[in-house]
Amino acid sequence: MADNKETAKFVVEHIGGQENVDSLVHCATRLRFKLKDTSKVDEEALKNNPGVLTAVESGGQYQVVIGNHVAKVYQEIMNQYDIQSGDDHGNDAETNADEIKKSVRSKNPISVVFEYISGTFSPLIPALAGSGMIKAILAVLTMFDWLGEESSTYAVLDAASNGLFYFFPVFIGISAAKFLKVNPYVGGVIGAGLLDPSFTSLMDVNQSLDFMGIPLIISDYAQTVFPMLVAIAFYAPLERFLKKYTPDTIQLFFVPMMGILIMVPLTALIFGPFSQYLSQAIANGLVSLLALSSVLTGVVFAAVWPFLVVLGVHWGITPIQLDNLARGGDPLNAMAAGATFAQMGIAFGIFLRYRKNKDLSSLSLAGTVSGIVAGVTEPILYGFILRYRRLIPILIVSSAVGGGLVGLFGAEMYSYAFNSVLTIPAYGPIPQYVFSVAVSFVVGTVLTFIFGLGKEADATIATESSNGGTNETAEEVEAEAEANDKEELVEETQIDIASPLDGELIPLSAVEDEVFSSEAMGQGDAIIPTDGKLVAPFDGKIASVFPTKHAIGLTDENGIELLIHIGMDTVQLEGKHFTNHVEKGQMIKQGDALITFDVAAIKEAGYSVVSPVIVTNTNDFKQVASEKSRHVTPGDKIMTVVK
Repeated sequence: MADNKETAKFVVEHIGGQENVDSLVHCATRLRFKLKDTSKVDEEALKNNPGVLTAVESGGQYQVVIGNHVAKVYQEIMNQYDIQSGDDHGNDAETNADEIKKSVRSKNPISVVFEYISGTFSPLIPALAGSGMIKAILAVLTMFDWLGEESSTYAVLDAASNGLFYFFPVFIGISAAKFLKVNPYVGGVIGAGLLDPSFTSLMDVNQSLDFMGIPLIISDYAQTVFPMLVAIAFYAPLERFLKKYTPDTIQLFFVPMMGILIMVPLTALIFGPFSQYLSQAIANGLVSLLALSSVLTGVVFAAVWPFLVVLGVHWGITPIQLDNLARGGDPLNAMAAGATFAQMGIAFGIFLRYRKNKDLSSLSLAGTVSGIVAGVTEPILYGFILRYRRLIPILIVSSAVGGGLVGLFGAEMYSYAFNSVLTIPAYGPIPQYVFSVAVSFVVGTVLTFIFGLGKEADATIATESSNGGTNETAEEVEAEAEANDKEELVEETQIDIASPLDGELIPLSAVEDEVFSSEAMGQGDAIIPTDGKLVAPFDGKIASVFPTKHAIGLTDENGIELLIHIGMDTVQLEGKHFTNHVEKGQMIKQGDALITFDVAAIKEAGYSVVSPVIVTNTNDFKQVASEKSRHVTPGDKIMTVVK
């Protein structure tokens, strides 16, 4: 093991020096730096140091993962350098605001925007994928006349598939507010206010409208994204400002009341009209571009189409498309098909490249199917493309190629339809149209397969491959161990590890923290707890209990060193909502109570309760095999360690 003093010195030197550090705290396994300028970090050198497991920028902090002896390295840093400890920082609104400001200062604006978008859409990915698949199933059922569009069954299923998309502003408001650590339900109410029938009915009023004398332009906010992203970005500092200057006695109702009163009219007066004006300007530009060159129009229109969808201004193109249809055929929707099929190709490329990662492969396959069958690509756009920036140039190139070919061949849409395989007969000439969108699909697939999603996703796959495949189930490991016994006559001991929590067992790769998901800390599982009681998974000894009570280390007679980390970034709660029942060095029996915690309060504070259970000395064993994802209770087997 590397010398703690030398490791401390090396880390500070390569983090940009003492003068680059605003503050430092540590949790169960990592040093958490708040830096003035992250560009000064020599990340490659840090990762290659034997005393460092990995380094990653996350959550406004630069995190250097040390392992179980992180406290000793931390103490050496505090002894050697004049660095402010972050331990005294609370979790009030003012502190959160300061933290976000420092995070923004340390990153370029593009990184901040993409982190905001990614953080908002990540929790919505499963719902997007599920809704998209229901749309795909409905498309198949109606195509084969197994279900009529006029039936009540269809209406119910169509509502199930459309609910998320129609009420997108509400879900965006909740998720964006959670990411910015402000009240998520107020964020949802802001979105809901824009969808209320009394507001949307104003679109049918044939007279000028105003709000307190200010001219009011009503927009349709259903399915839109951009207005709410901007609205919540404005609401977050407003809520912190109100909390700071509002007396505690009236904060409960006054802060949300003022937030809603200010943000709903502000969004209606500014953010919505901006989208409308922008869509009209784009529509006028497209008319001029079509007159100049159909090929150039196809290239430009297909390349920007996905981003028009994100901004919510794509509906401004619909009147032009309908007018073109009335004249015989519309080239614009045919050109947009280049972007739609490019997104399907990107999803299929992710499936091919990351097929060993069951989370990425299942989501990408669902996105591909919903796109091909129903023309629904939101799960791909929001779940992957806006989350992994490397995909954006791939999307632009593959979309532009297909759109340009559509323009070259003069393909058009002859009856209004969403772009999918099932709607191909609505376009013509069919051979040229099919060739154009197929090229978009193939280019998107090939480029995505070659370039991938970036180092975060690739690190997970590389780790799995180097460890012989961490996605193997315990049953597969047992069968493999038995075969090895017969072939090599080598005795192996298999140790079962029981669940310490009641909840949903998920693979470590699904944890939204690169340090855990990449298995830099070791192999294991994660559990989404349904209650707040953590118990001993085996007979053994308490190796460490972190002061903030959010993590605990255990050892057993076989030498297994187990780390249980309750939630993500919960070190920042500083012990609030946690109660510890054991102390370091104490002997324990399986089932003994270790820590209790308030699941609801932790979630309300804005933190994930996903809890990794990791064998930190994985390299001391032949294999660590996980059980299949399912609901587990304390005592159920969650992994097998082969010694």
